[in-house]
Amino acid sequence: MPRPSAAVYRRRRLVVLIALVLAVAAIGIGAWLLIARPWAAADTASTPSPTPSTSPSSSSSSTADGESPTPDPSAEQTPAVAPCEAADIEVAAVTDAETYAAGVLPKLSISLTNKGTKDCTIDVGSTTQSFTISSGADVWWRSTDCQENPSSMIATLTAGTTVTSKDPVTWDRTRSSVETCAQENRQRAPGGGASYHVEVSIGGFTSPSSAQILLY
Repeated sequence: MPRPSAAVYRRRRLVVLIALVLAVAAIGIGAWLLIARPWAAADTASTPSPTPSTSPSSSSSSTADGESPTPDPSAEQTPAVAPCEAADIEVAAVTDAETYAAGVLPKLSISLTNKGTKDCTIDVGSTTQSFTISSGADVWWRSTDCQENPSSMIATLTAGTTVTSKDPVTWDRTRSSVETCAQENRQRAPGGGASYHVEVSIGGFTSPSSAQILLY
């Protein structure tokens, strides 16, 4: 068999060299792909990063523009109770008895009624209370003549109710006067069945009639 010519050897070496170059190139590209991972960068770029949700608050205390509304004072304040009026108030004198034996001292109180349909306020303090005892046109005794340390006390009188003063005032069966407050032996009121009338006032309202008592 004849030996190949020199030209044939040269072509064979060229083919082997080209194949070797291609193999080396393929290995280099594969290594770069493993290191660079170009698809990973592409995937990362195409995936949006999460964005925090900022949903608007559902609180009823905020308006559409985000400002807090101004509270309505009329919706939060309770209407004040008005002072009592004469047309709604009834005052009456109350005594612990109608007839008093000799030496028994009458105890006097005040009855106060709100005939109106609404609650009202009234000063029920001792400053506004007055008891007057008379016999005919002769005034025998006034509770204010020798009153000490009077005071005010505003109270709410419920509509349609009647209240009576808790601590009665005692009449000592003598004639009062601002000049005789310190005297022990003031003029004593006659007994023997003598008739006396008790009138009262409170908070600026006076009883329309008097209560009669008899002293013995």
